[in-house]
Amino acid sequence: MTETTSSSVRLRPATQADVDTILGLIRGLAEYENLLDRVVATPEKLADTLFGAHPAAEVLLAELDGQVQGFALFFHNYSTFLAQRGLYLEDLFVRPEARGRGVGKALLKALAELAVQRGCGRFEWSVLDWNQSAIDFYQAMGATVMPDWRICRVTGEALTRLGGVA
Repeated sequence: MTETTSSSVRLRPATQADVDTILGLIRGLAEYENLLDRVVATPEKLADTLFGAHPAAEVLLAELDGQVQGFALFFHNYSTFLAQRGLYLEDLFVRPEARGRGVGKALLKALAELAVQRGCGRFEWSVLDWNQSAIDFYQAMGATVMPDWRICRVTGEALTRLGGVA
């Protein structure tokens, strides 16, 4: 992934030196979603999982006037129907003061370009059903909101029980 500039937005891949900034953006996203109490990420965990021996995801940072104002955290998934990998956007967040200045659009376009370059058959993400402004934005960018699909998640004790570890 290389650095790109769109109007006044500068995009760049995150490095390990950006871990504290990434954590701050994650906390900003969680606060926006009223989920700040669920953030257990630490700089150490982010450094290991994003920049360690086996990175689980990648991060693209967006800067305006030299200040990081947004991020996209993404990784590859796989479609059995297509027999092709895809790009999954786990989180996209733009600081409130930078919204409406092309940051989110630049991040999405860059990830779509990256998906095409990497031969992905899909570029997917989830959106909260109450976040109508995000839904409208994504649809304006060409996304289809999948009405018949629901996310299933197993965490904590339920994951331990399902995994037979308890």
